[in-house]
Amino acid sequence: MQANGAGQGQESSELSCLNSAQNGESSSVGGTHSNGLLSSTDNGNNVGTSNGSSVGPCTGTSKKRLTQAEEDVIRLIGQHLHGLGLNQTVDLLMQESGCRLEHPSATKFRNHVMEGEWDKVNLCGWLLCSRYERACCTCIPEIGWRRLPPQMTSLNCSDRMKFLLLQQKYLEYLEDGKVLEALQVLRGELTPLKYNTDRIHVLSGYLMCSHAEDLRAKAEWEGKGTASRCRLLDKLQTYLPPSVMLPPRRLHTLLRQAVELQRDRCLYHNTKLDNNLDSVSLLLDHVCSRKQFPCYTQQILTEHCNEVWFCKFSNDGTKLATGSKDTTVIIWQVDPETHQLKLLRTLEGHAYGVSYLAWSPDDTYLIACGPDDCSELWLWNVQTGELRTKMSQSHEDSLTSVAWNPDGKRFVTGGQRGQFYQCDLDGNLLDSWEGVRVQCLWCLNDGRIVLASDTHQRIRGYNFEDLTDRNIVQEDHPIMSFTVSKNGRLALLNVATQGVHLWDLQDRVLVRKYQGVTQGFYTIHSCFGGHNEDFIASGSEDHKVYIWHRRGELPIAELTGHTRTVNCVSWNPAIPSLMASASDDGTVRIWGPAPFLESQEADGLNENCSHMDS
Repeated sequence: MQANGAGQGQESSELSCLNSAQNGESSSVGGTHSNGLLSSTDNGNNVGTSNGSSVGPCTGTSKKRLTQAEEDVIRLIGQHLHGLGLNQTVDLLMQESGCRLEHPSATKFRNHVMEGEWDKVNLCGWLLCSRYERACCTCIPEIGWRRLPPQMTSLNCSDRMKFLLLQQKYLEYLEDGKVLEALQVLRGELTPLKYNTDRIHVLSGYLMCSHAEDLRAKAEWEGKGTASRCRLLDKLQTYLPPSVMLPPRRLHTLLRQAVELQRDRCLYHNTKLDNNLDSVSLLLDHVCSRKQFPCYTQQILTEHCNEVWFCKFSNDGTKLATGSKDTTVIIWQVDPETHQLKLLRTLEGHAYGVSYLAWSPDDTYLIACGPDDCSELWLWNVQTGELRTKMSQSHEDSLTSVAWNPDGKRFVTGGQRGQFYQCDLDGNLLDSWEGVRVQCLWCLNDGRIVLASDTHQRIRGYNFEDLTDRNIVQEDHPIMSFTVSKNGRLALLNVATQGVHLWDLQDRVLVRKYQGVTQGFYTIHSCFGGHNEDFIASGSEDHKVYIWHRRGELPIAELTGHTRTVNCVSWNPAIPSLMASASDDGTVRIWGPAPFLESQEADGLNENCSHMDS
C-alpha cells in the first residue's frame, strides 16, 4: 500500500511540473510556488518516494521528509510573510522546504478575484466550472475528486460560493454605472441559481440607487476595491479545505487563540482582553501577579458606629452605599484616579437599621430596607439627598428585600411574612402576590420575570403580567441570599450551612459548590466581580473574605482584616480592581492591588517567573 501511494504522488508531481512547463507558468504565482510540491499530503497521508525519502518535484534532490505538522508550520509562516509583502522570502522558504503555500488553481482563483476578473474566475475557477458538479475534477489533478472533503462536493456549498461571487460582480457593475450589465447578472446568473431568493429581492432594489454613495450606504458595502474583495475572499475560504487554500491570517488567529487561552487559565487575570497581539509579548507566557489583584486593604471606613450589614457599589461604579445597624445609610464618592472613597452624604432615620440596599438602574435613586421586624422601606434621591418615598402597606409587613425593574420606574419588594408587592416610585401598589414568603428578590433583564427565594428552600420565577410562576432552583437547605450575573444566566446563592453555590438558571442545574467559606444561618451576601464577572467573592462567619475564580471550587484568595462576621461583599462594576466588604465589626474595608506597585515590579517579575516555572 505504501509503495502504491508513493508512485501516485510521484506521478502527480511529474504531471504538475509538466503542466506548468506547457503553460509557461513561472515557479512563483502571487508569492507562491506552483511547482513546489515536495511533500504533499492527501487527507493527512504524506506522499513521498517509495524508499521513504522525499524528492523535490522535477529536481530529484533528496531532502528530509517533513511531517504533516512541519509542513503546516512552514505554510503558516509563508502565509504570514506573504501578508507582510516579503514575497522573495516566501519563494526561498518554499523552494528550500519543498512545500507549497497553496494549490496553483487556488492562487489563480485568488488573483482573479482580487483583480475583479469575473469572467476569468468563471473560466479557471474550478469552484465554478461545470465539471465541479460532476464525478470528476480534472481542474485539480493532484487532489482528485474522490479525495475532496465532503463539504467541497456539496452542491449547496458550490451555490453559496457562486452567489457570493456574483453578488460582488453585480454590485461592482452597479457602482460603475453599468446598469444593463448588472441587470444581466441579476437575471441571467443570480436568479437561475435559485439560492437565497430573499437576498436577490434585496439586491434588485439597489437598481434604484441614484449614485454610488447611495448604493454603498444601502448595501452596507465598502465599494469596489481591495477591501470588499478581501472580505469576499475571507468568506469564500471558509468553504475550502486548508490543503487547497489556507484560511486567512491563520497564524495570527492561532497566536491570538494561544494568548486568550493563557489569559483564560490565569487565576488573577482581571483586565479587559485585548485581541491586538501588539499589546502582548509572544516571547513569554501570560501570568498576572497576585499583587495586581484586589487582595490588599487600601482603606478602612470607620464612620458607622455599629454593625455594617450591607454595602453596594452603584451601577456606574462612582459611588458606594453602606447600610448599618446604626440606622444610617452613608453614600461614598469614589475618586476616579486614586480610587479613594470620601463621605458624600449620610441618609438618616431608618429606625430599625438598614440590612439591604438597591440602586436604581440609572443610579438616581437608592432603596433601603430593614431587618425582619421592619415594615417600611425608604426611597432616596441620591443626587439631592431627599427622601422621595417612605412606603409601608401594613404594620404587619416585613419588607426586607427589594429589586428594581430594568425600566427604573417600578420595583418589587417583600419579606418573610408573606408580602410580595410591585410598586411605582411613589410607593403606589401596582400588583401583589399573596402568601409568598420572600427572602431575596431579583428582576431579570426582560422586565417581566421576578426571581424570589422563599422559605421552601427554592427560587421561583414570578411573571407579574400573566400571574404565573414556576420553580427554577431547588436547594436542600435555606437560601439566605442570592444574586444574578449581568447576562441573567447564572445565579450565586448563599445557602445555610452549605456555603456558596453557582446555578445555571437556563438549564436549571447546579454548576459548582465553592469551598472554604463558613456559612451558618446569618444572611451573607456574595457577588460576581472582576472583568467579565470571572470572579466570585463572599463574606464569611470566620471574619474573612473569600475569592474564587468562577471555574474553580477552591478559593484563590482569603482576605483577612475584619474581626467579626463579614456580612456583604461588593465588587466595583467599573473598576475591576476595587472591592468593598462590610462587617459586624462596624467597618467597611476597601480592597485593591498591592500599594506601591511600581516599586515592587521586580518582586512581581520574580513572582511571575516562579509561577511560570511551576
